[in-house]
Amino acid sequence: MTDLKFISTTSANGVLEREFTLGDLHGMLWSPASADPAPLILLGHGGGRDSKAAPMVGRAHRLTAEGFHAVAIDAPGHGDRPRTALDDEQIAAMQKAMATGVPVGPIVVPYNLHLADLAVPEWQATLDALEQLPELDGRFGYFGLNMGTAIGVPLTAVDPRISAAVFGIFWYDEVLAEHARRIKVPIEFALQWDDQHIPRESSLALFDAFGSTEKSLHANAGAHKEVPRFEVESMVRFFARHLR
Repeated sequence: MTDLKFISTTSANGVLEREFTLGDLHGMLWSPASADPAPLILLGHGGGRDSKAAPMVGRAHRLTAEGFHAVAIDAPGHGDRPRTALDDEQIAAMQKAMATGVPVGPIVVPYNLHLADLAVPEWQATLDALEQLPELDGRFGYFGLNMGTAIGVPLTAVDPRISAAVFGIFWYDEVLAEHARRIKVPIEFALQWDDQHIPRESSLALFDAFGSTEKSLHANAGAHKEVPRFEVESMVRFFARHLR
């Protein structure tokens, strides 16, 4: 990885937004107007999105309003990053499965874990670079649903700098569960009780696999994409409890 480079900076409504590159990586860093050192929350985006997606910006602004910094990077094959032949093949297979009613989990899970193998060292390199900034106080959390969980669980399992994490909306898989068993930091886990893609038993099994002694399950009625907006408020309170 080469040096961190900020390529654009904007400031509005008390939020400093900096776009950066780190070698081939692209990301966004959001900071509160206050100069006081504060924790950094890593935001993992879902499949088909990127670091500039509206949900990422909304979550980042909510976190900065509470005094946190937030960062997101584009996952492999997302945003402006080039897709491989495997990416195109797997995306087409997922779209066909969802259109025909075939279970999509057997496609999504191995593909997302493949992306996690690539993304975890990228996240660690990003954290290596950002932790040098004087406005960060050395405390780090992670938030990611869907593909953000597939990447965030192995990342949290191997990087001791992450001391609290929010996951959810993903399938049980033995490889992912093995990573989860190594996680001992406080976690919050969200699932949709009526998820048409992820059987609730699968989500419950993944939650059960986490080795954390402090873990909370948030089960909400609704389909896969109907995670209530108030879960963002819960996420903010969770990080306030554990990172301050």
